[in-house]
Amino acid sequence: MTTKTKKESAHERVYLTFPKNLIREPILSMLAKQFDVVFNIRGSTVTAEMGLVALELDGQQAEIDKAIGWLKGRGVIVEPIEKNVIE
Repeated sequence: MTTKTKKESAHERVYLTFPKNLIREPILSMLAKQFDVVFNIRGSTVTAEMGLVALELDGQQAEIDKAIGWLKGRGVIVEPIEKNVIE
């Protein structure tokens, strides 16, 4: 008999900086549909020139890594948030 073990869930906090050309795009909606991750917006600021979002991502580490790579490929700047900044 084979016992399945539940994979450990990972948790990452990042700042997303959206350039002007991406502000009106539904990037986070597309992210949720394309990747098996759960996100929580912890804060945001949007102006006519750029958007900044503090985001928590939960899921398998490989899926989080794919999602972050996809964001970067779309032109979003992704930077880690130091631990304990948004508690």
